[in-house]
Amino acid sequence: MVCGKNTDFLLYNFKYLIKYMPKSREQKKEILRDLNEKVSKAKSVVFTKFSRLTVKENENLRKELRKENSEYYVAKKTLINLAFKDSKIDGVDTRGFEGQIAAVFGYKDEVAPAKVVDKFKKSMEDKEKIIFLGGILENNYIDAEKVKALAVLPSKEELYAKLVGTLNAPISGFVNAMAGNLKNLVYVLKAIEAKK
Repeated sequence: MVCGKNTDFLLYNFKYLIKYMPKSREQKKEILRDLNEKVSKAKSVVFTKFSRLTVKENENLRKELRKENSEYYVAKKTLINLAFKDSKIDGVDTRGFEGQIAAVFGYKDEVAPAKVVDKFKKSMEDKEKIIFLGGILENNYIDAEKVKALAVLPSKEELYAKLVGTLNAPISGFVNAMAGNLKNLVYVLKAIEAKK
């Protein structure tokens, strides 16, 4: 008899086996079309090594990435290379990466994939379960160190908020100064009226 949790486990393993079984030529063409579409839509891509992540950790990472309009995609290195070769992005050679890799596509914010993966990595006890390998930014390959630097940059929304705050500060100061001057004028006029 198979019950709740074991059924989920068996179903996941079945999906895993189907996903990672040797692919037919047609399946590979379909994956390549899918990858080409993702590469063309992405504002940035981060490559990660993920071979020690559990299923639950993997799903949690995917969930966090979806919140930031990013996507975690696992495919064979040769297919990832072909997708980037087709997109005319130079310097990408995922075959040199060790182990299983994932491409994290950022569709809205260039910094989001690196930030989310970095935050996820910091929340884990074993920091080596997911490792930055490199990435793509502005159609150029960047190494792992640059991806780490990208992860600490503020997001677009944070930068917009800082810009609005910076622009708003002088206006607020001017309004407060004018309000203070009007209050002083009222006090002076009341003092003059009281003397009469």
